[in-house]
Amino acid sequence: MTPRNFKHFALLLAIFLVAPILHAQFQPPTDEELKMTAEPNAPGAAAIYLYREETDNDELHSHTFYERVKILSEKGKDLATVSVPYPKGFFSITDIKARTIHADGTIVPLEVKPSDLMAEKVKDFQENKIVFTLPDVQVGSILEYRFILRLDENWFSTPIWQAQQKYFVRKEHFNFIPSVYVARMFMTSNLPPRARVVQDSAGRYTLDIADVPALPSDEFMPPVGTLGERVQFYLSPFTTREDYWKDAGNHWSKDVNHFADESKGLRDVVNGLITPADAEDVRARKLYDAVMALENTDFTRQKSKSELKQLKEKESKNAEDTWKAKSGSSDDLAQLLLAMLRIARLDATAAVVSNRDIHIFNPDFLSMSQLNDIVVRVIVNGKEVYLDPGEKGATFGQLHWKHTLAGCLRQTPTGAVLDFTPAGTYKEATTSRLADINLAPDGSIKGSLHITMNGPEALRWRQVALINDEGELRKQFEADLQDIVPDGTTVHLQHFLGLEDSNSLFMAVVDVSGTLATATGKRLFVPSQFFASHATHPFVSAPARLTLVDMHYAFTVTDDVTLRLPDGYSVESIPADVSLPWPGHGLFRTKSVSTPQSLRMVRSLAVATAVIEPKAYDQLHDFYQKLASADGQQLALTRAAAAPK
Repeated sequence: MTPRNFKHFALLLAIFLVAPILHAQFQPPTDEELKMTAEPNAPGAAAIYLYREETDNDELHSHTFYERVKILSEKGKDLATVSVPYPKGFFSITDIKARTIHADGTIVPLEVKPSDLMAEKVKDFQENKIVFTLPDVQVGSILEYRFILRLDENWFSTPIWQAQQKYFVRKEHFNFIPSVYVARMFMTSNLPPRARVVQDSAGRYTLDIADVPALPSDEFMPPVGTLGERVQFYLSPFTTREDYWKDAGNHWSKDVNHFADESKGLRDVVNGLITPADAEDVRARKLYDAVMALENTDFTRQKSKSELKQLKEKESKNAEDTWKAKSGSSDDLAQLLLAMLRIARLDATAAVVSNRDIHIFNPDFLSMSQLNDIVVRVIVNGKEVYLDPGEKGATFGQLHWKHTLAGCLRQTPTGAVLDFTPAGTYKEATTSRLADINLAPDGSIKGSLHITMNGPEALRWRQVALINDEGELRKQFEADLQDIVPDGTTVHLQHFLGLEDSNSLFMAVVDVSGTLATATGKRLFVPSQFFASHATHPFVSAPARLTLVDMHYAFTVTDDVTLRLPDGYSVESIPADVSLPWPGHGLFRTKSVSTPQSLRMVRSLAVATAVIEPKAYDQLHDFYQKLASADGQQLALTRAAAAPK
């Protein structure tokens, strides 16, 4: 496997081993299990896990999974379909047994052969999934199933035991038998005081745990795989965190420097792109633009070995190869830019970062598998600038949000060090929504919207455009916008501006029509905030929270709506202007200005902190409650009395 596909595989294996399921033999249900209709320790739960077991056996190159689930409501019936991903060619799923037990004790075995479906194929790596649905599942049923994941005999396992699941777990048992050929096995854990991993004299690990609460399902959570009660095993020749990261970082840095090594051919390319008179920022931008113009095969498709041979090309082994091919993976392009910046006499280093959309970096887990993507750090005119050339469409100086506030290994003159990437600011992630709307006496409207974005949202839509045709892009954009405009109105995209030019603002021009106002007698009632009246406000319905809030990035949204009044109508009442500060974290403001012919409504929301600790949640909750109250208000228009004849 290539390094990139190995990272893909490692992530897939981690995701799979976090999945529920295990046991050697089916168990007869107890009367209490058959008759139960609720779990006192999990009020309102749609289902619970009665028992889970996992045995990971390196001697047999296998992982055995067993699970028993009690269905308590219609929603819980979703657990009847089981989907198990696995890397085809390296692993196989065997010995699948499953049955449904009704509340009266009737047993319905699984007799349909499970489906083996291809989920994804990237170059020489293919991910499949085994899918089966337990038969005749009813509310009150017990679902019971087991299977074995078999590894190639050359593989050893480093399992992840995820004790917490989507639903409450009554009891579970984990067992890990490492290979006798593995010299050093380590683990990290996040377990409550009631649970402890036990290692016996033969080196086998066990964990028994009971009454495990369900994983939280709060809004804006960090990746769920990084939360909860879990144990993670890994191999390492080092006994201290400092020794491991120093050694791993230096090996990684050496590989990067080898790929980005200066060559005469690449030096000629750089000298053709810049001039000796160019300032540092001009040099950096010219080289960045040149690299971003190349094909990023992570957004298109990597060529197979036969295709490369036919085109008389070869796999990139260094930066010059990537330039000659005019294409490369995200990491190839990042290392190419690194080489070119160094040739241009700029102080440039690489950093390998975790993907914050997948997991949160944990330096106590001694594995490079946590670090996913390469970015470049360069000093320009005395200022530190991070570049993300592996993200097609990213502007100069922009990190994709998943690479901000992310743990990383960064090159320094004295070796690689652990660090964190900088956060984006609310001024770098702005959305401006302008509306010019004509209101008719019957409450109907016609008008236009201009949606302008920069930062993460602009990058998101540019990347959506890379992997979808124009029709699908239009469909997705209209669907997103439809979710925030008032009920009764319809949006229709005219066109985009700046979609393919990452150095410009991204704008969408949209027509809007439908019914906005509610007519009662001589009055028309209109939402005070066109873009927020129908939006779902986060955090309002949850008064307390135990998990970290992760809103991905700081941002600013500004709405400027001009409502042109029907003839004979005037503004009777408008909500008071609002100024709602959240010191150090955010600011919300509204302002309305009326004239005889129109009403202008301006709304701005700035959130300066992307990640908020649970201890500050009360303030966040209060801020969004007041914000939602302000957005929910209406204004009244009144029709002048007709002149007497």
